[in-house]
Amino acid sequence: MKIVIAPDSFKESLSAPEVALAIARGIKHAAPQAHIVCIPMADGGEGTVEAVLAATQGQARVHTVQNALGRSIDAQWGWLPNQTAVIEMAAAAGLEHIPASDRDPMRATSYGVGELIKHALDAGAKHIVLGLGGSATNDAGAGMLQALGLGLLDANGRVLESGGEALRKLARIDSTKLDTRLSDITITIASDVNNPLCGVKGASAIFGPQKGATPAQVKALDDALGHFADCCMQHLGSDSRDQPGAGSAGGLGFAAHAWMGASFRPGVEVVAEIGGLAQAVQGASLVITGEGRMDAQTLLGKTPMGVATVARHAGVPVIAIAGSLGQDYQALYAAGIYAAFSLVSGPCTLKEACEHASSLLEDRAQDIMRLWLAARHHVI
Repeated sequence: MKIVIAPDSFKESLSAPEVALAIARGIKHAAPQAHIVCIPMADGGEGTVEAVLAATQGQARVHTVQNALGRSIDAQWGWLPNQTAVIEMAAAAGLEHIPASDRDPMRATSYGVGELIKHALDAGAKHIVLGLGGSATNDAGAGMLQALGLGLLDANGRVLESGGEALRKLARIDSTKLDTRLSDITITIASDVNNPLCGVKGASAIFGPQKGATPAQVKALDDALGHFADCCMQHLGSDSRDQPGAGSAGGLGFAAHAWMGASFRPGVEVVAEIGGLAQAVQGASLVITGEGRMDAQTLLGKTPMGVATVARHAGVPVIAIAGSLGQDYQALYAAGIYAAFSLVSGPCTLKEACEHASSLLEDRAQDIMRLWLAARHHVI
């Protein structure tokens, strides 16, 4: 009997590999002879590199780059044997690395992301998977492009300061020193965000407030990003501001598409492909997935739905375990998840659930497996 375990992380508690191992222990208690295959998952945001490395036996690499405020940070990225680099933009420019009191969406920069891409190019990468999510930035990827050699100059020929606000002063773009190696690689954006760069559904309006932007700053940033897009259009002869996903990661999706020819794919789809999920579920009896919280929003491209889609094509049932089950989680049943369970066994605080998540997952996985075995043997 083959069981595939393909969960996302339980944020603020366990990584995807840790979740998978806890579930595997529970299954082994109930079915010692089961053949278990763990494929840790992610959706392109935080935890993507760790999940991919665990699923592929890739190599973790660390480089010191700038964080969103220009301070040094050690950022991890992944190297796969097929000359593929896996980079989380949040490793360099993530919101989680900036204390709430220091967050400044007006001057936060994606420069460190460009530094990571440069390290990947130096390593000989032919394909870069760039996971977007959890960004502290709202600079339309301008900082990333500057790190890769693009000149952004004001009317006096001076290099622009960091951040989205400074883009309103952009007068000239100099692409003569942009890293030429970018034309020799393919870049895949892994993200579940489809927002355009500007407007009421753009990067500034939708995600700016999460990063600390006031209503006035949202307006100023949206105008600045629009001006940047105008300048890019004049220089490139094409306009990527309305490309679905251009507004992801503070508009970094725009820069990646306009200047690097990046293509957009759902993050969970990319991670599943790299980890070989479709191959793993062939011949499986059951797939178990999960994430920290499951509700109707899970239907919108989150990891459990991506896993369910792959398993459904193979005719394999899926059961999910979540830290909590929110409103209308039952909608998941019509989308391919046979049943969903909360890991908690009784009333407890979030802190207690996070502290004991590993043992709770193990217990719940054992319960699920015993029920599954009973059904298979027509005991129930």
